[in-house]
Amino acid sequence: MPIDIWFVLPPNVVLLDFAGPAEAFRIAAQRGASFRVRVAAVETRASTSLGIHLGGVEPLPAALDADDLLIVCGATDDLAALASRPGRTLVRWLREVGKQPRRIACVCAGALFAARAGLLDGKRCTSHHSEIELLRQEAPTAQVLDSRVFVEDRGCYTSAGITAGIDLALYLIAELASPQLSVEVARHMVVYLRRGPDDPALSPWLQARNHLNDGVHRAQDVLARAAHEDWPLPRLAARAHVSVRTLTRHFRSATGLSVRDYHARLRVALARQALESGCSVEAAATLAGVGSARQLRRLWREQIGSTPRGAS
Repeated sequence: MPIDIWFVLPPNVVLLDFAGPAEAFRIAAQRGASFRVRVAAVETRASTSLGIHLGGVEPLPAALDADDLLIVCGATDDLAALASRPGRTLVRWLREVGKQPRRIACVCAGALFAARAGLLDGKRCTSHHSEIELLRQEAPTAQVLDSRVFVEDRGCYTSAGITAGIDLALYLIAELASPQLSVEVARHMVVYLRRGPDDPALSPWLQARNHLNDGVHRAQDVLARAAHEDWPLPRLAARAHVSVRTLTRHFRSATGLSVRDYHARLRVALARQALESGCSVEAAATLAGVGSARQLRRLWREQIGSTPRGAS
């Protein structure tokens, strides 16, 4: 018997929250996985974030099988969606039916609906970074984690949303079918780097860029283009067209990090990509310009608090 993958759409569903993961499961089924993608909502003509409506949507099922996977997608203007009649109906349905399958997944603000239904009580969970505080209010007994791509706890999976829903779908495909199929689906979808539950929600390449200091942006651009190289402060300052003193002072003020720590984060990100592609720790250290596996382990512990694992 195929596993039913139930995508449940709230009012004004974020289309990518639904379409990205749904396509991953569709491709997996096309390649032989025993999945059947099904879509349900309170209203069978579902409203979306783009103003278009989706037809052919099933009503919310009266019951789910234990082997089914329930995926609750996120909505735009989540508070309004929660307060709406369809939103309230969805929460009631989740409260009654949501505990029947062994696995439930939430994409982005879908976690708010699950939280209000009591499905996240006492569990580790996450959501989009803009929803974290609201999720803590909706699930006061849950351990809400921020800056995570997705979190798994006893059959409950919650993701940061938008493209992170695709990462979660690939992870679930690996669990429910096989890791090899998950890799094939990722390749078909041109997902460059699959992220895991321990990865930060925001890429190191995007962190600390929300400022208006042109000199610091120039320095960050230089580091990003060649993170594997050594960048003594005088050389970096010259490329940023500022003095060393100005660079160090403005860099910390704009980013909250020293130049060294920012560069270290980028090198760890390079090493992580190398390890994800199957490199040994030694090879990853070389590609990241760190010098040795011992140095990479020390840098990794400083930045992440754990140790890197690579191919033997």
